[in-house]
Amino acid sequence: MYNGIICINKPEGFTSFDVIAKMRGILKMKKLGHSGTLDPMATGVLPVFAGSATKAISIIPEMGKSYRAGFRLGVTTDTYDITGEILEEKTFSKSFAEIEQALSAFRGTITQLPPMYSAVQVNGKRLYDLARKGIEVERPSREVEISRLELLEYDESTGMGVLEMSCSKGTYVRSVIHDMGQSLGSGAVMTSLVRTCSNGFVLDECITLEQLERLRDEEKLSEIIKPVESLFGSLPKLYLSEKKTGMYKNGVKLILDRLPIESGQERVRVYGADRRFIGIAQTDREENVLRVLKNLNGDGK
Repeated sequence: MYNGIICINKPEGFTSFDVIAKMRGILKMKKLGHSGTLDPMATGVLPVFAGSATKAISIIPEMGKSYRAGFRLGVTTDTYDITGEILEEKTFSKSFAEIEQALSAFRGTITQLPPMYSAVQVNGKRLYDLARKGIEVERPSREVEISRLELLEYDESTGMGVLEMSCSKGTYVRSVIHDMGQSLGSGAVMTSLVRTCSNGFVLDECITLEQLERLRDEEKLSEIIKPVESLFGSLPKLYLSEKKTGMYKNGVKLILDRLPIESGQERVRVYGADRRFIGIAQTDREENVLRVLKNLNGDGK
């Protein structure tokens, strides 16, 4: 039984669930989950949570994500990427400077319309299920934050380019590329996507499924499994006595003003009497108590 986070470099052609299914076979365990779904055509950082670490998925702090994406001008598809059905093709003549100018409109806080081929739900139905039936519905736009958006490469003769962006959760990179193409009047599709950072984990620290299998055979998996505690480094630490450790593990609320927690702190990392990480707690100032948010019992080590 493994507990912690394994950063996988998702291969192209796999769904995120395909990765989980493959890892269940490699690790011989069922209790696995992931954060941040990637489309089949995408590769890159996919944090996989094993064992007791799966409890933390629902409370992961929002850290944003980073991507490197390829695009092509002159083509529009129904999915906004190269895998979709071509809706329109245009001739074009756009310079590097024109692309950069178009991208400037997408930096900062923007309103984005999710593509029909997406996992967003409208009236309890996922948009991609409706899209596959040829049904297009009105979908709500939403605000997203794009903190960095840079054009790395662009070939004026082919209309092919590469951009990098850092953005908030829920941002669709292919929508940014589609909308850029619309603003240029040429149309554009995403041709490739690599997630380079997610939940603070970067591509360089990810391993492939083949490497995972080899590390299992060499009995070296412990070298690459990260403690779930690493996700919550921004939260202050709270060390409990032996008595309070037992109370916390049993879900008992602790009296807040008897604990060394400063005013304004909403969540804390909790450590037991043995100084091992045991979970995340939430303050309730009105009731003057500290509530168990997630009890990880120290298994995330």
